[in-house]
Amino acid sequence: MQRRKFIKHATRTALLPSMLNGMGIPAFARSPLVQALSASAEETDRVLVLIYLGGGNDGLNTLVPVDQYDILSRARPDVLLPENSLLSLTGVSDLKLHPALSGFRSLYDNGTLAVIQNVGYPNQNYSHFRSTDIWMTAADSSDVLSTGWLGRFLNEEYPNYPVDYPNSQVPDPLAIEIGYNLSIAFQGPVTGMGMVVADPDWFYQLVNDVNEPTPDTKAGEKLDYVRLITKQSQVYGEVIKNAASKVTNQLDYPANDLANQLKIVSRLIAGGLQTRLYMVSLQGFDTHDSQVLASDHTKGEHANLLEYLGNSVAAFMKDLEYLNIADRVMGATVSEFGRRIISNASLGTDHGAAAPMFIFGNAVSGGIYGNNPVLPSNPEVDDNLEMKVDFRSVYGSILQNWFCVNSNVMAATLPGNQEIIPFVNESACLSTSIFDRHQLAGRKLIDNYPNPFQGSTIIRFESLGNPLQIQILDQQGRILEVLTQGSVPQGTHEIAWDATRYPSGIYYARFQDADYQQSCSLLKN
Repeated sequence: MQRRKFIKHATRTALLPSMLNGMGIPAFARSPLVQALSASAEETDRVLVLIYLGGGNDGLNTLVPVDQYDILSRARPDVLLPENSLLSLTGVSDLKLHPALSGFRSLYDNGTLAVIQNVGYPNQNYSHFRSTDIWMTAADSSDVLSTGWLGRFLNEEYPNYPVDYPNSQVPDPLAIEIGYNLSIAFQGPVTGMGMVVADPDWFYQLVNDVNEPTPDTKAGEKLDYVRLITKQSQVYGEVIKNAASKVTNQLDYPANDLANQLKIVSRLIAGGLQTRLYMVSLQGFDTHDSQVLASDHTKGEHANLLEYLGNSVAAFMKDLEYLNIADRVMGATVSEFGRRIISNASLGTDHGAAAPMFIFGNAVSGGIYGNNPVLPSNPEVDDNLEMKVDFRSVYGSILQNWFCVNSNVMAATLPGNQEIIPFVNESACLSTSIFDRHQLAGRKLIDNYPNPFQGSTIIRFESLGNPLQIQILDQQGRILEVLTQGSVPQGTHEIAWDATRYPSGIYYARFQDADYQQSCSLLKN
């Protein structure tokens, strides 16, 4: 079975290679040879952080169309927020925010929060599982896709993944999700395109070399061993640990789970991790009951969740500014659906259709995009908010105006032609693209045969048409020989290395041109 076919049948939670150019990841991370064999780390110019609001957020109580407050008072008296409690938005008279979203209002007033109204998809399914799959795969409601929209995007950007990953061009995870399973959003055509950080506790145990105590029994010994193997299986663990160790100061965050997740994301980005995509989550939005307190509709489960959301994102943005990385980060909320117009008899709301999305970041052109939802004068049980913006248009706008993808990548990532919404500042795409580097990452530009060998071996390399050099290095990173240097015609070439004067051991052949560095190990018997 071919290697890529084998990997395709591996678990979605990311089968990751444990070696880099023949070196284990921990050894790779610590070895002085890295300085000789690897290109200097280059930060990716764009990062996207998705916040999944699990359960289906009630948009009508999150962003209230006060121009139709009288209709709301008839449709949802059991959850209606007092109008005088709502937070006004600068320059907006017909929309107000839930009183718990003071963090979002501060971002809006700063011009770094965009609100996309009436987002959803045609033929809403209303099932948590199916609707979540639709949002994560970007499928039509009548289609079932086995790949996620971000997995397809990453597969186009890094077409050689996961073979020979990590490598000197892309040493870090392509995507990170904080949770216990990798979302289908990151599933590519061959394998999962990201890795999972189990939870904040696991992260801090990793970076601080802390292990939870186990019983002083045979069972405790076995548990210690299982934990050790689990950590060792996370081949990117050392990379994450090294990035986190570079950041020793962060601003304060609220004491909630979402804030803990975002604090980790901020630390990893500031630590130089080249990961482009992150996903965090805030669960609990399936508010069929107890959405509000009977005695005070500004309090209850929904208010608590929105307070966590707004304050956590506001703290995250301040921390990004403090760490001087805010211009590189954009975030967005996603939720599988909204809630019904009318409230139910349990102080809650049932599964609905469209709802607002929130996009935040320094590159965001803040404001309200789209008109207020139009409510029927006398809503009934089955009435829903009409979808005006397909969620895939929001995705497409992020891909085109934030990640600056070309038309081929867009077509392979999202079905159909997506309407582009201008919530990203026009200047956001002016930075240098590293698309070409990612396209070649994982592709072998140099190898040798036979390997192992005795007296000599043939170094085979691929010239990209640029001036290059081929060097031989020892295990200390010292250059022993330069086999060729200068302009070499584009294509595959071979050159012999006579190693008879060198002792047995491991050596490295390094390919280097103006844009790329790559190496292969040479074993002399």
